[in-house]
Amino acid sequence: TQRPQHLSRELAACGHRVFYISNNFVDHAEPGFRVDPLDEHGRLFRVQLHLSGAPGIYYGVPDEPALQQLRASVGSLLAWTRTRAALSLVQHPYWRETARIIPNQRLIYDCMDHHGGFLTNSAEVLAWEHDLMRAADLLVVTSDWLFEEAGKYNPRRWMVRNACQYEHFSAAPDVAFQDKHGRAVIGYFGAIAEWMDLDLLEKLAQRFHDHLILLVGMDSTGARARLGHLENVEFVGEVPYANLPFYLAGFDVCLLPFRVIPLTLATNPVKVYEYLSAGKEVVSVELPEMQQFGNLVRTASDHAGFLDAVAQALHHRPLASQKADRQAFAMSQTWTHRVQELLRGVDALPQPRVSVIVVTYNNCGFTKACLRSLELYTDYANLETIVVDNASTDDTRAYLATWEQAGSQRRVLLNAENRGFAAANNQGLAAASGDYLVLLNNDTYVTPGWITTLLAHMHRSDTLGVIGPVTNNIGNEARIDIHYATMEEMVHVAAEYTLRHAGKRTELRTAAFFCVMLRREVYEQVGLLDEAFGLGFFEDDDYCRRVERAGWGIACAEDVFIHHHLSASFNKLKRDTRQALFLKNKALYEAKWGEWIPHKYRYG
Repeated sequence: TQRPQHLSRELAACGHRVFYISNNFVDHAEPGFRVDPLDEHGRLFRVQLHLSGAPGIYYGVPDEPALQQLRASVGSLLAWTRTRAALSLVQHPYWRETARIIPNQRLIYDCMDHHGGFLTNSAEVLAWEHDLMRAADLLVVTSDWLFEEAGKYNPRRWMVRNACQYEHFSAAPDVAFQDKHGRAVIGYFGAIAEWMDLDLLEKLAQRFHDHLILLVGMDSTGARARLGHLENVEFVGEVPYANLPFYLAGFDVCLLPFRVIPLTLATNPVKVYEYLSAGKEVVSVELPEMQQFGNLVRTASDHAGFLDAVAQALHHRPLASQKADRQAFAMSQTWTHRVQELLRGVDALPQPRVSVIVVTYNNCGFTKACLRSLELYTDYANLETIVVDNASTDDTRAYLATWEQAGSQRRVLLNAENRGFAAANNQGLAAASGDYLVLLNNDTYVTPGWITTLLAHMHRSDTLGVIGPVTNNIGNEARIDIHYATMEEMVHVAAEYTLRHAGKRTELRTAAFFCVMLRREVYEQVGLLDEAFGLGFFEDDDYCRRVERAGWGIACAEDVFIHHHLSASFNKLKRDTRQALFLKNKALYEAKWGEWIPHKYRYG
């Protein structure tokens, strides 16, 4: 049981649903997953994703077919869980491209180790890690060394050191390990890998030849072959986590006999917290992370000093107060404490400000439904909503007066006349303070996580300037084939589509401005909508040509769906009036940009 499992268990204990994605795949050609419940409360699950060939994750990165299957498998998991918002805690670079597409998430990279220090990691794995560090909403590290290193990639760093399951190690087991020859035990438990100082262990065995050197853990570095001939060295091999207290209770001195290399300089060793939970004497090589333990741990900078420190620990008569001090420290360094630190880091994350601008003209029922959907499904804190009313004559203004009073981040701008779609949106844009600006028709109905997911597309592409959602009703490629009878049904049906298309977007020539998000840089560079288009038609085509000319991309997000009634205000105009307005504005557009290319659907 290691850090990922401990954090998962404690997050579930806090009341969150936790799906622990195993690094052991189900070898299956089709996307999917297998899930096993791990607690009685229905909050903690182990998930094995389907992946053809079931490769190991530690020696490379997924190729494109594997990545597509992993994303589809995650999409099926999210559909099954009906997840609306997520914290994605990534703990190995292999998951970079799979995790990044999860909609409405906070992406956290939990950097537990200096991956460049592992001999098995390829240059490609390291490149993926560096990109993951840059992309993470929060970059969590476990040591001061990693904190400094992480600063090269991301300013949003947060320290969450390792910890212990105090109750597991502090209580004396009914039966403890005893050497069959009655020797004092100098012990170590944990992985016996490339970072172990075998020269130091050999010197230790030779100097303390009348003591048992007990090594508990999997040997992947040939230590048994090197030291097995020594009569006072015993290799136990890997044991279940539940059995570790049995061995720890029998240790007279606990060891951290590591080589001092970049990998260990970056390490915050879990086992020291576990040793201290039992109140044991601990001797370690001098590493940066040992400073936090103060005089609770004996440290040495060379082999001779390490051996002397072990001798002192063996011959020192333990005081009850010293044991109590060690255990008191460990009791304050549990995985419960660490999860609280992690959640504080998430809560402290800055959010870019988003301004949503809604233009209204009559159709009060649509406006109420639109603004209600924003309340229900916009779980985004740093948000302002600006409504610009174009001289409505129905109940709209009375409703907006009440609506505005219900929140400090709500503003209503009232026009004395119908200034048209472009001019009213320009009023809203001029009043907006957001880093990202959303133009949203009042005949729309949003869905869960829409803002965060649109933002994620912006964050993944520095050249994307304008992005909109897919929808049920619009005159271009953003329209998808989807069917539902009510808004409640729509939310579920839309999620089935968007989760199957998580992380995907379709490049567009023109985004329809029933719902678009644009960067402030785009707005400041391109400017206001052209008010020459009056009541409407072609102002979105015109704006997209200007965005395109400025070098920005335009797209629709396949993982965000917004319901659209379409032309709720225009439908109140007489047919002849609408047609005349269309032709007039088409001529204006073509005078600026040449022949208008009609929009097309994705289905033929």
